[in-house]
Amino acid sequence: MARLIQIQKKDNVAIPVQDVAKGTVFANGLTALNDIPQGHKIALRPLKKNDAVIRYGSVIGCLNRDAQAGAWITGDMLELPELPSLENMPWGIDINAALPAAPRETFYGYDIPGVRFAGIRNFLGIMPTAHCVSGVLNIAVEKMRKELLPKYPNVDDIVPLNHIYGCGVAIDAREAHMWIRSLKNIMRNANFGGELMVVGLGCEKLTPAMLLDAGEITSENLINLQDCEGFTAMIAAMMGMAEKKLARLDTRRRTELPLSRLCVGLQCGGSDAFSGVSCNPAAGYASDLLVGAGATTLFSEVTEIRDSVHVIAARCVSEDVARKLAAEMRWFDEYLAAGGVDRESNTAPGNKAGGLSNIVEKTLGSIAKSGTAPVVEVLSSGERPSKRGLVFAATPASDLVCGPQQLASGMVMQVFMTGRGTPYGLAAAPVIKVVSRTQMKEFWDDLVDMNAGTVVDGEETIEEAGTRLFNMIIDTASGLYKPWAERHKLYNELAVFNPAPIT
Repeated sequence: MARLIQIQKKDNVAIPVQDVAKGTVFANGLTALNDIPQGHKIALRPLKKNDAVIRYGSVIGCLNRDAQAGAWITGDMLELPELPSLENMPWGIDINAALPAAPRETFYGYDIPGVRFAGIRNFLGIMPTAHCVSGVLNIAVEKMRKELLPKYPNVDDIVPLNHIYGCGVAIDAREAHMWIRSLKNIMRNANFGGELMVVGLGCEKLTPAMLLDAGEITSENLINLQDCEGFTAMIAAMMGMAEKKLARLDTRRRTELPLSRLCVGLQCGGSDAFSGVSCNPAAGYASDLLVGAGATTLFSEVTEIRDSVHVIAARCVSEDVARKLAAEMRWFDEYLAAGGVDRESNTAPGNKAGGLSNIVEKTLGSIAKSGTAPVVEVLSSGERPSKRGLVFAATPASDLVCGPQQLASGMVMQVFMTGRGTPYGLAAAPVIKVVSRTQMKEFWDDLVDMNAGTVVDGEETIEEAGTRLFNMIIDTASGLYKPWAERHKLYNELAVFNPAPIT
């Protein structure tokens, strides 16, 4: 018999596990009045115009017309509720101190003395100061991989950290510090082993002094192409500098480290109505296991928590953390308003096709990936954490932007939950792909690392799926497992967040 999933008893809508035809009778006796796609909402009782539609125990919108029991509740039937206020949000009233016990408390990573987080890959990262350098850098990296990398088998790869900024941008604009900080912190990600290599042009606005500290601006770390006599000399200079750094990286070895040295990013994209039922809650449970064992996890995507910000504020450990949370939300509200859009611009056609009617419904499923741990810190975009535990790192929700911003904030691996599927990946950190539906795993078996659709199918609990994901995270961190995106080298360009004007 056709199955429905109702998240909480107070919900007045549910979602079918499969596509259902008009006239289908469900186990609760409800009859479908329409052909209803998988994951879309069906009214569990008669609803009147202006009634609140409730999913996840929360209001996702109000009806603009009547709906009978068994009717398909579509997005155009819902009016958005008022955006929650950021003033005087209660904080610290939902602090969960009893996190589940992790089955493992160590991993094998690359220690960097004096650095908060350890690396889980042994990469040489090369940062250009301006996009006009990238063409020459890419040719040099191709030559390095062919001629140098085989000589240093303990180095995993060479990663050009190409970006589109550096010149033609208002370097003194109010928000320019955001992308400059992000680039500076990305090149210091623990997966790069503490080695710094910067390739500049020589006349760009983003000067090396903005990326390197005073004592780091040396011939060991910086090459300016305008100082090189032609293309051949440019390549030779980069090859010579890289070889010295590769030789040092090649001496590194994995050692057993406590989970307090691990930083994992959490992100969702291509979400559907099952994301908040299976993959996001499973990731949230895995996050609770990690945090309980001392690790740091980052969750992000401002527009995908904005409508549930009061839920996150209730888990903030102090008034200062809650105030920072409100400040980041307020900044994004103003940023969107300046662009003439609001938070509903976040919801993509694929989200809606997958059953998510609006940003409020999407938000309620999205925050499940944060688990239940207390929020110990809130970061502005590209900032690095000063505490261990669950951290909210404020970023846009765009998949391609959130990833680089989490890299800047120190994550060395990302767990990416999806319902619709995406081949997204990062060169600087492995990305574990977790899907919400078994059909998606079967369809993209060589792109998806873990199926959380077993929760939807009734084969696993959220706790069982979350523990399975936790073990995959530790195996990935220890180099025992390579996610599909890493195996296929599906690497997106670094889309660093830059709200500053381009001149």
